[in-house]
Amino acid sequence: MATSESKEGGLIDPRVTARLAVQPLVARFAMEGSVSGMHRSPHRGSSVEFAEYRQYVPGDDLRRLDWRVLGRTDRYYLKEYEAETNLRCYFVLDCSGSMNFTSAETSKLDYAIKLIAHLAYQIIHQGDAAGLVTVGPKVITELPPKRMPSHLQLIMDILKQAKGKGETGLIETLHELADKARRRALVLIFSDCFTDIEPLIGGLQHLRFQKHDVGLFHILDRQEMDFNFDRPIRFADLESSFSMVTEPAMVREAYLEQFQNFQAALQKGCHECNSDYREVTTSKPFEKVLADFLVDRAKALAFR
Repeated sequence: MATSESKEGGLIDPRVTARLAVQPLVARFAMEGSVSGMHRSPHRGSSVEFAEYRQYVPGDDLRRLDWRVLGRTDRYYLKEYEAETNLRCYFVLDCSGSMNFTSAETSKLDYAIKLIAHLAYQIIHQGDAAGLVTVGPKVITELPPKRMPSHLQLIMDILKQAKGKGETGLIETLHELADKARRRALVLIFSDCFTDIEPLIGGLQHLRFQKHDVGLFHILDRQEMDFNFDRPIRFADLESSFSMVTEPAMVREAYLEQFQNFQAALQKGCHECNSDYREVTTSKPFEKVLADFLVDRAKALAFR
């Protein structure tokens, strides 16, 4: 789908944002924000969502006393409600060299940028805060979450300048973010995850230990998954200077086995630490990926 020009630098398709606006992005867990909003808070407050009863203690607000319970049981109980707050979202974009790979028109990096741009637009326009961290061998840029529309333009400017180069410092970045982000937040990671699985899962576990809601968009090219090369070819490591010539037919079976084991281990690790894993191929319409993500989050929240 062609992208229309807009004040956000041409990364946003207004037709897509209009269709996605009917389903806001919600967190699966209670969040900690600075203003009231649509998301559950770990604190108690006033809203329409009943949470629990607790016994009255001297000094409590009598307006929250449940008079019906008092009439039936002759006991004093207060109604407590879940406070509602705004959402703070960190987008983490892997800008390593392997994200430049493409077998079609769109590289993994460009596809991830398109996803982030539309989600950032959605978050800020629903009154929540969005921030961005781009990472290559180390953190390239770090933009803290803010709610102002002017902040969206800063995010778009950084996304337009993002280039894939070198190895990934994603694992270290996740640990740093877990330590820095004091309030509970939604952390959405966009990467091909071409790194050691066990340390990567450790980074996700660190974020979850700090009670962040974590989502991983595993960005892949269809050719990486199918390995449908049909002639001898030189394979180059996009994160180093290493390359080798091989006959794909001779290594295809072993490659696919290793790739499937890699992906299964990543999925299992995300599941065990209660992180949202989403396999995304660049051949899939990005609007479909976003719509499925928003709907699935709303369903998950409804069942909690």
